Amino acid sequence: MAAQMPVVYIVSDSVGETAEFVVRAAASQFNGGPFDLRRVSHVDDASVIDETVESAREEQAILAFTVVLPHLREHLIHQAKVRGVTAVDIMGPMIEALESVVGRSPRRQAGLVHQLDDEYFRRVEAIEFAVKYDDGRDSRGLERADLVLIGVSRTSKTPLSMYLAHRRVYVANIPLVPEISPPQELFRLRNPGKIIGLTINPEKLHAIRQERLKSLGLLPQAAYANQNRIDEELTYARSIMSRLHCRTIDVSDKAVEETAAIVLDYLSQRRGAEFNFDIATTDGSLS
Repeated sequence: MAAQMPVVYIVSDSVGETAEFVVRAAASQFNGGPFDLRRVSHVDDASVIDETVESAREEQAILAFTVVLPHLREHLIHQAKVRGVTAVDIMGPMIEALESVVGRSPRRQAGLVHQLDDEYFRRVEAIEFAVKYDDGRDSRGLERADLVLIGVSRTSKTPLSMYLAHRRVYVANIPLVPEISPPQELFRLRNPGKIIGLTINPEKLHAIRQERLKSLGLLPQAAYANQNRIDEELTYARSIMSRLHCRTIDVSDKAVEETAAIVLDYLSQRRGAEFNFDIATTDGSLS
């Protein structure tokens, strides 16, 4: 009989995004799973905690929680201990550590990180911008963008655009295809320094495209994953990037998060404190 998929209940008196992010980051160390993540958000009653803890006990699940309201947090910890359920407090230890350094009590108010302030609205607008100007749909957005990504298909332009949008960066991206000339607006940008070309190793791209074809139920011999076609596309992309004199990042062995960190570091250097990015930067190969 197949082993039961591990279950993790994500409990929060707010949205629960913080706890889920931490759980998914931890799960990535196990190749992403398989884990069954179940979010229980906006908990404001002890009875909901009781039901969730009991469900976790029955399923031998783990509880990951970000509950800042003291009475609910203490109740959850107590109930988990009584029922023998493993419960991981995501925020508690950090709040306590900061309290000892700052020397005053925290506000203990749920949902502060999601306040509708200017930062929040910029993030929402950036996400909407990334969707609207994804994959070269409308070249009129290039001048308004903080960043323009260019590259051949499967160089993570869209995932990177969305990741950066969550960091409040307005991103447009343009696919480079030999048969289709890039929009003229790309070559007329008043600030060409905001263009970044995404490059990739031909063999890596070949493997990625073959997997993509398999996921679509298509034969791996299709032209999309043909090595000669890939070489042609990459040669064309390099010619466009050379013409634009743009910065390039080799994404061959990088996760989206790694590439994003390099991009944000580059933007921070170019634009100083204009953006208050909420991601750690790293040393990266931006050429």
